[in-house]
Amino acid sequence: MKLSFLKPAEGSVKDNRRLGRGHGSGMGSTSTRGNNGAKSRSGYSQKKGFEGGQMPLQRRVPKFGFKNFNRVEYKAINLDAIQMLIDKTGLKVIDLGVLQANGLTSKSDLVKVLGRGELTKAVEIRVNAFSSSAIEAIEKAGGKAIIDIKVVKVTEIVATKTVATEKKIIIKEISSIIVEEDKSTGIVFEEPVLVIEEVKAVKLSKSAKDDDLKLIEGIGPKIADLFINAGIDTFAKLADASLDQMKSILETGGSRYTMHDPTTWPQQAELARDGKMDELKELQDRLNAGKA
Repeated sequence: MKLSFLKPAEGSVKDNRRLGRGHGSGMGSTSTRGNNGAKSRSGYSQKKGFEGGQMPLQRRVPKFGFKNFNRVEYKAINLDAIQMLIDKTGLKVIDLGVLQANGLTSKSDLVKVLGRGELTKAVEIRVNAFSSSAIEAIEKAGGKAIIDIKVVKVTEIVATKTVATEKKIIIKEISSIIVEEDKSTGIVFEEPVLVIEEVKAVKLSKSAKDDDLKLIEGIGPKIADLFINAGIDTFAKLADASLDQMKSILETGGSRYTMHDPTTWPQQAELARDGKMDELKELQDRLNAGKA
């Protein structure tokens, strides 16, 4: 026996099919792919769910309802679960931290208390939302239902513009309130509180009410809104604004606002502030869309 005489057993090894080598391969001009159909074309790849051109299964199955992207999902906690927690811990204040520490909720949950069960002790509950029946049961037991504002991080003015007959809702954050005092150490625990003030029939000053920035040539409704939101809502403030400040305000509106030239706006605003409307009109007659 010699190494040169060794060879595989008969039938154990098959020659590879040399596709795409023309007639010399013995596979014909189409290399066994045939003449017609998608699979005979170069670049063919089967799409997932493709069923030969008929309506695929995932499109034949009927659809029901819709998904509301604005829906707020709450973790529901009923009063009977809270009563069991009170019996277990003896706490008089139940908040998100207590619920998380006892495994009833996770850190990312928004919690809503529902009215199943009853409370036998007065307790203060601080979560994100309550049902009306839960509030009634909590207050009937002598407790308090307080929406936990630590999760609702709103510290800005909601309504920045108003008119004389419009309601104005202002949300602001005040420093803190005393939540609990540890008598053993004397440490006072404080918590920031969100105060919501509702002012009806807000009366604006005469100057702010009469100062219509759209009287300035070159300022339209959209640009006026940009300046008002930036705090420049009167002719006097516009007259004192620098060129760089006005350009930076225009940049906040996007590229289509940066093409405007605010060079003459302070001069126009100064005339409007002083009530020199005739001189303002003469100046605007010499301008071209607010430009000198």
